[in-house]
Parts: sequence; structure tokens; C-alpha cells
Amino acid sequence: MRRKVLLEHINVPDINKFDVYRSKGGYAAVEKALKTLTPEEIVEEVKKSGLRGRGGAGFPTGMKWSFLAKPEGVPRYLVCNADESEPGTFKDRFLMTKLPHLLIEGMIIGSFALGAKVSYIYVRGEMMPQIRILEKAIAEAKNAGFLGKNILGTGYDLELYVQPGGGAYICGEETALIESLEGKRGNPRIKPPFPAIAGLWGCPTVVNNVESIAAVVPIIRDGGEEYAKIGIGRSTGTKLISASGNLVKPGIYEIELGVPVEEFIYSDEYCGGIANGKRLKAVVAGGSSVPILPANLITKTINQEARLMSYESLSDGGFATGSMMGSGGFIAFDEDQCIVRNTWNFSRFYHHESCGQCSPCREGTGWMEKVLHRLEYGHGKLSDIDLLVDVSKKIEGNTICPLGDAAAWPVASAIRHFRDEFEWHVKEPRTCLERNYGLAHYADPLPKPEPALVG
Repeated sequence: MRRKVLLEHINVPDINKFDVYRSKGGYAAVEKALKTLTPEEIVEEVKKSGLRGRGGAGFPTGMKWSFLAKPEGVPRYLVCNADESEPGTFKDRFLMTKLPHLLIEGMIIGSFALGAKVSYIYVRGEMMPQIRILEKAIAEAKNAGFLGKNILGTGYDLELYVQPGGGAYICGEETALIESLEGKRGNPRIKPPFPAIAGLWGCPTVVNNVESIAAVVPIIRDGGEEYAKIGIGRSTGTKLISASGNLVKPGIYEIELGVPVEEFIYSDEYCGGIANGKRLKAVVAGGSSVPILPANLITKTINQEARLMSYESLSDGGFATGSMMGSGGFIAFDEDQCIVRNTWNFSRFYHHESCGQCSPCREGTGWMEKVLHRLEYGHGKLSDIDLLVDVSKKIEGNTICPLGDAAAWPVASAIRHFRDEFEWHVKEPRTCLERNYGLAHYADPLPKPEPALVG
């Protein structure tokens, strides 16, 4: 059984309540940080830990904190990005539900380190139960003297607020989140300036993911060097994985970074293998926005080493043979799953969630969805496959925020690894429809595609 640092007490009854959390060592890291460490020392400990952002990008957290501008007389802010809406990812919702005080403790430490007197937890608007849980936990922490004026007699003041989100996937992008927090439409900003210079209300701001902030607690409690001993190479510590799809035991798992992907899928400690005794076909390792990996690339990297659950190993070989750790949304597809159908489903999502600012994303995501719809419903042409590749190239790298890339990568990688399946949808449309939808009773002609693409 490998070590757990975030979910160590997850099975303790009522661990979401202040008194129980406190009895298990909760808020000891706050006491240590505020009473014995300076803000600079806290940032240094986070740097030593090697902690990388757990929301998707994997940028070193301590380095991000050190970039924060500190002009005299200007407020600074720490904002927690809890707008979790990546398809296949649900770890942050789990943390907020089960361990709200762990997040609050991390917010207090992070706010002190950054010199923030007011901080925010921006929670996806649909997560009303989690919003209520956090508000209750904040009230408990404040009553116990860990929030508000003169925390623990140290002279440090902090107010922490929960802000319901605007109900858009794009608000998970940090500048769109800031726009929404300011009461505007959640459209991403052009960078520079970066939030560390001009963020919330034009002031220096750090935006971190829920899991990233929660991980600060064991780092300060045990020391950055101790945390860095967990994991492998530059992928230090533990990572929460949201496992779903055709698995025997889907759910939330805390892994030590560096666990072999095969072990994660097949061991009884984790997912227990592929459901119903079927074979693995492919894996989306980090949420719907990362390239898909076929089963043959799960076992070995391009260097013929075992593929590991780490930032470096998953990306080995680039997008030709690799993927990304991303947000940790691990989706497994068995041998009966249709890659074209699943790719179309992802494209529907990204088309729907595009904010529309950038024409490559606004128009490109729509065309990818429509062409995939045409292929899926038996009206595709072989030229459509190359058209999809071309459209994805036109989107990638040409948008203000990464949503365009997130829409393009799954399509391009699915065609790269499963082109024969796309061609099969063109050559044997009736067979594909019968397999996916049971349409044996449908008479010709086949169901029509969307009118804009007829002919």
C-alpha cells in the first residue's frame, strides 16, 4: 500500500467537520506557517517540494508564487480554481465534499505566503452542495480563530469567500475565471499582462487548483524536502486520479507519481482491470483535452520503458506517441468502444463551450463537430478524415486560451492512432450504426447528417 498524504484520513467519520479534522492534526500546518515561518520561507518550502500544478498545466507552484508582483499599497489575491468541468475529472469535487478544511487550511497558508488579505474559492456554479459545505467549513474555521482578524494572535488578517461560478467550462481558464469573478462575462484575457502582475481588479493575483492548494498543507507540515521524496524525478508527490470508463473499480485514487500505468489499470489496489473481462483499447490519461493513447502505447514509451503515471513519462515522444497528465481524468475504453463516437462526443462539448472570441476556435470546433457527426452517422467521405486533421492544425496554437488546443488534440490523436476505424465508418456505415445504436431496423436511407453538411 503506497503512501497517501491528501486522503490519509478520508475514511474517518465526520472528517469534514472542524473538530474531527482538528483532532487528526488539522490546522497544525497553519500554526507552523504563521508562527514560525516567514512568507518567503513558505514559498521556498513549496519550491523545494517540486509541487506542480494539479489542474492540468503542471507548472511549478512555488515558481508561480515567486512571480507575484508586490507593489507597495496594492492588494494581492489568492484565488482557488474550483471550476472543475473537464470531462472525466471529478477529484476536486471529491476533495471539497470530503475534506473542505484541508482546502481551507491550504488557502490560509497560501494567502499568508502571498500577502493576501482577501482570498476566493471560485466553485463551479452547478456544485451547490460543495458550495454549502465550504461555506459551513469557513464559518467553523472563523469561529475557531483561523480566519478573520488577528489569526492566532499573529496580527495576520484574512477573509475567505466562496464565489459560485458562471456555469461555463471556459471559466476554468484562469483569466476567464478572473473576469467572471469581477462580474463580467467569462472570456479569457490576452496575456501579457499575466495575473501575477495584473489579475483580479488589476491587482497581483495567483490562481491555483484545489488539489494544488490542498497539497501545500502536507508540504508545510512535513517539509518540502520530505514531500519531494515521494514520486519520481521532477514528478514529485502524490496525484489524485479520477478514474472512469470501462474499469472494474472506477473512482478517486491517490497515487504516488511514478506508478506504472498498467499497474494503475490492472492492480487490485487501484482500478482492478477492465470490466467484464474485456481487453483495453485506449486510454485518455488526463481528461478529455489530452491526446488519446492506444493500448499498445500504454505498455511502453517511445524509449521502450514502462509508461508511468508521471508528467514526463506520459508525454514521452510528444503528441506522436505520448499524452499528458493533465487534470488526472483517466478514462479507459474497452475493445467494444467506438473511437469515432467518443471523439465526436468530446467535440460536441468543446464546440458548446467555446466562448467565441477567437474565430479559429469558434468556427473550427463547430466544423469538427459537424464533420465527425457526418462520419458517425454514415454520410462521411474519406476526404473528411484529412479535413479534420487540417482543421485541428488550423485551431492549434491560434487562440487566446488553450480551449482551442484542447479541442484539436483529441481529434488529431484519435485519427493518428485509429485512422482505420475512421475509414471503417466511411466504408461500412451500416455496420457502424448497428454496432453503436442498434439501427438494424432502419430502412435506407441512413439517418441524415446536419443540413449544413448535406452534399
